[in-house]
Amino acid sequence: MNADQVFRVALLVAVLVMFPVALYHRLQARTGEKLDRRKEGLFILLTLRPIGIPLMLGVLAFLINPASMAWSSMPLPAWLRWIGVSLCALADVLLIWTFRRLGKNLTDTVVTRREHTLVTQGPYRWVRHPFYDSVGLFAVGASLAAANWLMLASGVLVMALLVVRTRTEEAQLLARFGEPYQAYLDRTGRFLPRVL
Repeated sequence: MNADQVFRVALLVAVLVMFPVALYHRLQARTGEKLDRRKEGLFILLTLRPIGIPLMLGVLAFLINPASMAWSSMPLPAWLRWIGVSLCALADVLLIWTFRRLGKNLTDTVVTRREHTLVTQGPYRWVRHPFYDSVGLFAVGASLAAANWLMLASGVLVMALLVVRTRTEEAQLLARFGEPYQAYLDRTGRFLPRVL
């Protein structure tokens, strides 16, 4: 088995852990309530998901046939590719933990549901956006494991858009939860735990 095949299998395991868990929690969180995604802002609506498509398709193409992504490969040492696999595993763990804490609060937009509650436990105890952290870890990890610059570039763009999106999301949550959310903002980091 060549190196690409080894990393393909490792990445496949990470995806096979993540996808069913994400699907399960998405289905469990469904309430039938309509959410107005336009509140994300036109820029995010027109860019975030379309820019994420090359990342998802790149991962899928690498999993099906690594040679199909050779045109966008980059030379990386095996140790760095194994770090990528480790980041994917860490992303899986963080994503599962995040989904379990969110429960019915899980949505694919910045808009909250009528029954939404403020979640401040689990990974939310330390950071306000652990889901976005897991997306970033997976994007970087998959890019390194696959040694692919297209996945890395689209992953960086997706993360940049998620950073922009957090401003709108946090404004929505502040309007919804008021002082308790402000206190939460003051004590937690956006993507990394506050040290001081």
